[in-house]
Amino acid sequence: MKKVFIIIFILIVLLIIGALLTYKSLIGPISDNKDEKEIIIPIGSSAEDIATTLKENNLIKDELIFKIYVKLNNISDFQAGTYYLKECMDLKEITEMLQTGIMFDPNEISITYIEGKNVRWLANTISERTNNSEEAVYELLENEEYIDTLIEKYWFITEDIKNEDIYYALEGYLFPDTYALSDKDATVEEIFEKMLNQMENVLNEYKEEIENSEYSVHELLTLASIIELESLHEEDRKDVASVFYNRLEQNMSLGSDVTTYYAIGVDIGERDLYQREIDEYNPYNTRGPNMEGKLPVGPIASVSRSSIEAAIEPNNTTYLFFVADKTGKVYFTNTNAEHEQIIQELVDSGLWYEY
Repeated sequence: MKKVFIIIFILIVLLIIGALLTYKSLIGPISDNKDEKEIIIPIGSSAEDIATTLKENNLIKDELIFKIYVKLNNISDFQAGTYYLKECMDLKEITEMLQTGIMFDPNEISITYIEGKNVRWLANTISERTNNSEEAVYELLENEEYIDTLIEKYWFITEDIKNEDIYYALEGYLFPDTYALSDKDATVEEIFEKMLNQMENVLNEYKEEIENSEYSVHELLTLASIIELESLHEEDRKDVASVFYNRLEQNMSLGSDVTTYYAIGVDIGERDLYQREIDEYNPYNTRGPNMEGKLPVGPIASVSRSSIEAAIEPNNTTYLFFVADKTGKVYFTNTNAEHEQIIQELVDSGLWYEY
């Protein structure tokens, strides 16, 4: 029996040693290749999402081993952004870079475009993070020759963005994310190209649904931008989308405050709307006259993936109204009477949002 136990013990030790050697090999570099690969880690990516991206780009040997390594080392603070990784890097080097956000070139900078922000906000951010001025951003958006090259290059950009009533041609088309730039001298064209490429990556996933929709991609992005601003929580967005579609089908105005704010150039939360602003016609203002059954002339903010999906795949409901309380909770109703009752209950309970 002693010999049997010794043999079993030796086998267990050999298995452990073999497993450790295999694990060490699997967390090592793929190859000696030192060529850089651009990897984009979107906001909110999980370890599983990152593992899939790295494997697809031949930067890790095994997705499961990556997840085990992350778990064993208690790694959870990955940073969204654009990274330049190499096959010669092991898991330790890769995960450290994804945690710190440090790029290879110490001169590199990053710029983050947040969901629900508009071009005015982006122009200001670009001027703060790079050597470009806000005026340079606006000038490029007004450059018809530049806009034409984008229409020719990207399937989702059409002549719709050249409508003379649109404030900023690429509003709603620049995907919100964190982007790496070579340095502060990066041009506005380079910044826009990164954002448009990422938008193309996202929209490609829904291309067939978009092509089969009765709405154009411009209209879907317009609706997605309203959904983005009208719903704080992702789980509400498909119901919010259903409300807008139901109102359009019944030739009702969308009645969205966020479109009025955009129309008059005031940021949400800055102040309340004046009645005269609500009542004035503007092709963006869906609370104004002559907007029954119509979308705004164009998007009013940057849009997240979830808002795009909500616009393309809304829930099937009979809701015609919704309102949110100060905590962000959304209440959906079928009639105006029910809607007004909810508002009164929120006022009475101190949950009505006031600026």
